[in-house]
Amino acid sequence: MPELPEVEVVCQGLGPLVRTRKILSVSFSNKKLRKPFPRAKMYSRVEGSFILGVERRAKYIMLRLTGKSVMLFHLGMTGKIGLFDRDSPRRKHDHLRFLLDNGKEMRFNDVRRFGCVEVYSEKELRENDPFAGLGPEPFSEDFSADYLLNKARGKQVPVKSFLMDNRVVVGLGNIYANETLFAACTHPHTPVNRLSRLDWQRIVTKSRLILKKAIAMGGSTISDYENVSGEAGYFQLELAVYGRQGQPCSRCGQPVVRSVLAGRATFCCPVCQK
Repeated sequence: MPELPEVEVVCQGLGPLVRTRKILSVSFSNKKLRKPFPRAKMYSRVEGSFILGVERRAKYIMLRLTGKSVMLFHLGMTGKIGLFDRDSPRRKHDHLRFLLDNGKEMRFNDVRRFGCVEVYSEKELRENDPFAGLGPEPFSEDFSADYLLNKARGKQVPVKSFLMDNRVVVGLGNIYANETLFAACTHPHTPVNRLSRLDWQRIVTKSRLILKKAIAMGGSTISDYENVSGEAGYFQLELAVYGRQGQPCSRCGQPVVRSVLAGRATFCCPVCQK
């Protein structure tokens, strides 16, 4: 599943290519995504509008349009957004196509169809905020050691599960939670109420460093992910523990261990991570 770095890379790549472009038409496939396409809103609010900008919130891609409308994309497990020549061959799982005024098509492709697309007016977005209840962004000032210490008080949940809870912080999925905890020398099964402020400060610092590097390297392509140009990311080449069970730890040489925590594959060095 695309995590924060992958979604951010898509936003950064898409913005310069579609900003100020007019959406001439919208076309749909006959397949349904996780939610039905908002066809009426697409025709009334999206067709004929100009794209003002592209933003990210959590794992959502937001296209701000003229007419005070906002289009939200969630990539789900295998979603991709790409820009193509209008006459280029369509791929099997292209479910949504936006014809732009420069002859390009923005296409939403999703093999497993767990992604979704929503259209809101800015007023609807304020009144029915889909981001209500989400935690802070990892790069924001609100994501701090003191915040995490207070949030964890009285809880015994494992730290990896805690970091993957988007009510605590957004965007830290399985890959980057594993990598953050290795970098912070923290065992993923550690109950959060045992962590000190210094432990949390290391986690905040390391998470930001890892996410920043992953964005710079185009994200991680483990299976399906690709950027707007159809290119794979390459941060997976830098992964220290994720998917490396049985391989030597880069710090101490002991084998990386795999376990299952809350149904998710979890990787750590049993020597370096205490």
